[in-house]
Amino acid sequence: MRPYDPPRSGDPASLGDYTIVGRLGDGGQGVVYLATDRTGARVAIKWLRFGDAVSAERFLREVRVAQQVAPFCTAQVLATGVEHDRPYIVSEYIEGPSLHHVVQEQGPRTGSALYRLAIGTATALAAIHEAGIVHRDFKPANVIIAPDGPRVIDFGIARALDATSTISSSPVGTPSFIAPEQLLGHQVGPAADLFAWASTIAYAASGRAPFGSDTMPAVINRILNGRPDVSDLDEPLAGVVHACLSKDPAQRPTAEEVIKRLIRHPMASGDMPREPTASKVSTRVFPGRGPPRRQSPEAVVPPPRGPAEPSQGTGQGWAPTAAQPRTSYPRLPRKRGKRLVVGFAAALTALLLVVVAVALSRSEVPTQGMAKQLPGTRSTLFERPDDPIRLASYDLKGKGTHAWENYARDTLTGPFRHYDGAAETQISPDGSLLARRGKNYTADQYDSIEITETRAGGQKTAVKTVKAPLESSLIAWSKDSSKILLNVEQAKDENAPNLGFVIVDVAAGKASVVMVVSENNRPFRWDGQNNGVVNLYGSDLRFFDAAGNKVRDAVNIGEVPDGVLDIFSPSGRTFATRCPDGEAGELCIWDSASGDRVRKVSSSCDKLLGWYDETHLYCWEFDNAPRDRIQVVDLDGDEVRTLLESPDDEDYGPTFIRVT
Repeated sequence: MRPYDPPRSGDPASLGDYTIVGRLGDGGQGVVYLATDRTGARVAIKWLRFGDAVSAERFLREVRVAQQVAPFCTAQVLATGVEHDRPYIVSEYIEGPSLHHVVQEQGPRTGSALYRLAIGTATALAAIHEAGIVHRDFKPANVIIAPDGPRVIDFGIARALDATSTISSSPVGTPSFIAPEQLLGHQVGPAADLFAWASTIAYAASGRAPFGSDTMPAVINRILNGRPDVSDLDEPLAGVVHACLSKDPAQRPTAEEVIKRLIRHPMASGDMPREPTASKVSTRVFPGRGPPRRQSPEAVVPPPRGPAEPSQGTGQGWAPTAAQPRTSYPRLPRKRGKRLVVGFAAALTALLLVVVAVALSRSEVPTQGMAKQLPGTRSTLFERPDDPIRLASYDLKGKGTHAWENYARDTLTGPFRHYDGAAETQISPDGSLLARRGKNYTADQYDSIEITETRAGGQKTAVKTVKAPLESSLIAWSKDSSKILLNVEQAKDENAPNLGFVIVDVAAGKASVVMVVSENNRPFRWDGQNNGVVNLYGSDLRFFDAAGNKVRDAVNIGEVPDGVLDIFSPSGRTFATRCPDGEAGELCIWDSASGDRVRKVSSSCDKLLGWYDETHLYCWEFDNAPRDRIQVVDLDGDEVRTLLESPDDEDYGPTFIRVT
């Protein structure tokens, strides 16, 4: 636990509903207390010094904006209040020392520790800026080195202090980490935080502020006119930090661009693994889930599609405005290899699972279903009423154009119809709800999703997710139809990594944005139980909980095809991939709990799509056939059923869902 001093004479016994335990710090702005809430949970409370009731209320109005910041890589603001006309801010208590203390006591950060610090703090700034806040006082003392990574604190307080005019006309901030425009009294934006971020990273790498820390006039002169000392930084950090220390704020990258540059160009040193290079694949969009991405916010804006826009929560109408049309970018699979050592107990377990799987794989699959031609295509769907999966939607590329059109069902067995202006449309597994994501941002530049009850006159709920230039794509319902998983991406960059995920609570009409530095551009998928998510890194499958904390890895499991969002069997006990270093058509079945391989399946599959039922897979077959087919195969690799058949020259992406 972080060290703290006992309360002093004159300190309050409580502030609001919180009991004071001790002092964590004391500065010019106020005192920071360690406190507990009614449940005994620890919180940090900053009690400001000024005692003007009007200023206190104005301060709290400003600082409440900080409660909108997504709580990753930051200390979440929990509550605010006033005591004796002095405002206080209650925030999440973060265990750990400040970066300033760590560098002073342990020395500069190096290698992967420095790299993680840079990415974690840049991610925090991205979240802060997403909420419309400029930190204004980013510095080593406001970065806590927590057990789960760096956390940024005190965001929004500097702005609130400045807005209340409770301090002098001097710029808010710490001199060694203040941007030139702050010193000159010019308008301050997110770029000032990137200047302070770069100064902080340079300090972390050397123990010295890049413009010195001697007298204030000397430091200010160097910030305005001198060159920074970043000699202790290696690439790629050196180049990124240099760019952020530009005197001109317009020349500095954004927090999102910093993250992207650091992820794309990992450290050259041996303690930071490099992202494997992409292998060559066909650029045809055979498999599915290739909803096109947005163009940059600078794109030409077509006329609004309607007057309404979504709010955070429920609503009756939805027609996003200020649109940017999308284009499609196929994802490229990547490889990375490790060898998995299986112990005797694990091998015995795997053997037993093989025996059970072989016995179950003999179960019958319904024969060819009723043929239905899909609207807008020359493709034929073969469907039976007792199929455990349904074709729910498909994206079709128009002839002679790069535009993608969306077709979907609004019932589990009903006809398909064209959804004009939709990027994605997906019915829930129980058939009660329809999720739709438009091609347009809202008027205030948010991506959003509309959820409609499928019964006649059903209520519509519109939920905002992330702000431009980010987008949230690839709709994936949870098994119980209570949640929706989306991926966070850079809309204008086809090769940008996935930056995290969004989980939409359908009943509450709220979205939780979780930024996870995945270091690749592979999508997040539900895990086998829909309690968390998984993400492929090279040939390893990484498991995360719903808050974005990594739980474990399944090592060297091979490839998961792009656009495939459900690799787990219906029970969640196993998952399927293309085998590591295997030949075409070789699929591997893995035990979800242990990561051990259960069996290998040799088939005619060119691309795995998912599980038909517990003992059958379905996949694309297109290389050695006159027409492309989606086939059901058993765990011996034998074809038992055709689900879909299409001409070779038709580009579209079908999406099947498991019905409940």
